[in-house]
Amino acid sequence: MSELIYLDNSATAFPKPEEVYRFMDTFYRKHGVNPGRSGFDAAIETEEVVFGTRKLLTGLFNGDDPNRLTFSYNASDSLNMILQGLAVKGDHVITTFLEHNSVLRPLHHLQMDGVIEVTHVMFDKKGYIDPEDIRKAIKNNTKMVVINHCSNVIGTIQPLAEIGKICKENGVYFIIDASQSAGAVPIDMKAMGIDVVCFTGHKCLMGPTGIGGSYVMENVPVRYTRFGGTGVRSASKTHLEEFPYRLECGTLNIIGIAGLNAGVTWVNEQGIEALHKKEMLLWDKLKNGLKSIENVIIYCANGSENQNPVLSFNIKGFEAGDVGTMLDVDYNIACRTGLQCAPKVHEGIGTFDIHGTVRLSIGPFNTEEHIDRAIVAVREIAGIRR
Repeated sequence: MSELIYLDNSATAFPKPEEVYRFMDTFYRKHGVNPGRSGFDAAIETEEVVFGTRKLLTGLFNGDDPNRLTFSYNASDSLNMILQGLAVKGDHVITTFLEHNSVLRPLHHLQMDGVIEVTHVMFDKKGYIDPEDIRKAIKNNTKMVVINHCSNVIGTIQPLAEIGKICKENGVYFIIDASQSAGAVPIDMKAMGIDVVCFTGHKCLMGPTGIGGSYVMENVPVRYTRFGGTGVRSASKTHLEEFPYRLECGTLNIIGIAGLNAGVTWVNEQGIEALHKKEMLLWDKLKNGLKSIENVIIYCANGSENQNPVLSFNIKGFEAGDVGTMLDVDYNIACRTGLQCAPKVHEGIGTFDIHGTVRLSIGPFNTEEHIDRAIVAVREIAGIRR
């Protein structure tokens, strides 16, 4: 079997940098204890890594207070806490057709329970949200706008600064799902008018699975929705209101935080812009290669500006799932097929009823050879008579 060509980095980045593997192993062997609960050296050193990771991520998003950077399982976990912690009965929420189920489902359940009303804004034919459509959707009772910074299906990066400005002008909280963008493109919460950023660690931040979090700006009244141990003020009958405890309870995922620390450090050392530039050169090669193949349909992918290295396509006459199976079995190429947990995107690009697309997503360890082999594989599959 030839070497695996991994083109499913939108699901999780793989492989991770060697520095991440080494640091997780070394850290957990020496410091796999509970931070902030005891005064012995190992616990203090563990807390230093935890707080150091808060500082790294706070700097990445241009926040001010590392204590407002809280950890969770992943972006979905944080989005659930933020959305449920902000919404009250009678609120109106604006979101888009670009969202992942990490946003769609929590909002749907809140709407189904009679708590909120939701408006979904459609993207244009190139895959972008028009900020003016957000403005038009705002009502007197609009509480928040929730937007996927970068689509996990078509890779388009949304104009956050313009949307954030509209939110600020109208007193509306602006929340972003940065699952596909944190570590891939710069995020400046102050310049972009963002109130809450939710992220996951296992994608562009190059950490392990099972770790993510959020940064919440001052004066965003997120209620706590979980209660438990914090390691401090144990006599209090109520959960602590101050950050980070407001959104954290119980023992943290220490080894996950350590891996995230190493991943963010690696990304910072490589440079976000440099990593993105390299990946987009490969994306451009892939896009042009697939466009040259008869019967291949590419969705959006108009240019490399405001775009992440994600490409969705179909081959006429083939089910997306069958193409994915052939890429896997016959060519040892890993990809993602179907609706990619983002059904409304597929409604917008017209692929919902045909069971989605084949998605190829590029990461920092992909090479030109990987792209060449993927293009050859798609060309050979497209050449099969149906």
